[in-house]
Amino acid sequence: MARSKNVNYFDGFVELVEYSCKAANLLNEIMNNFKQDELQKKMKDMHDIEHRGDEARHAMVKKLAREFITPIEREDIMAMADAIDNVTDSIEDVVMHMYMFNVKGIRKYAVKMTEVIVKCCDALKQALNEFHNFRKSKTLHEFVVEINYLEEEGDRLFTEAMRDLYVNSRDFLEVMAWDQIFHNLERCCDACEDVSDVIESVIMKNS
Repeated sequence: MARSKNVNYFDGFVELVEYSCKAANLLNEIMNNFKQDELQKKMKDMHDIEHRGDEARHAMVKKLAREFITPIEREDIMAMADAIDNVTDSIEDVVMHMYMFNVKGIRKYAVKMTEVIVKCCDALKQALNEFHNFRKSKTLHEFVVEINYLEEEGDRLFTEAMRDLYVNSRDFLEVMAWDQIFHNLERCCDACEDVSDVIESVIMKNS
């Protein structure tokens, strides 16, 4: 049986998170195959992904403004769209700061935190693929729990990354740069958890 057209909002959430996944995978590529002379181009590639995500969000907002009946409350649709968009924005911020601070090499904890961000985005995509069935889904809660677990892992790695930075680096500029970049990476994990919080809020409102 065909879905009603209202479910297109749920399809729209999946489309938005696909941009987050693309951004996370590009960040992972940058971290694992770092070449300083390519960073400016990679930053542009990342901005292109972020811009396409913004366009998809704007299209959803325009559609929302024209409709009287929505599958979930309007404010929840906006909260979800904004939360997913913030994931992509946060990932872009990492690359922007790497470029601005003229990073010359990658610290090991940056690679580990990026791996967590990729896993977070993948779990978000799975959750949002299931979100249209939030009233009956048997797996949606498991994805939310996984995202929360990954966010906690991101926090743990952030703590270790900051200690490693301040204990082992003697270069003031390096410390200043990576302090900011590690905070950016940690915010990516937080942004993913914010999306899962919106999912939980919608479930609670409609249960």
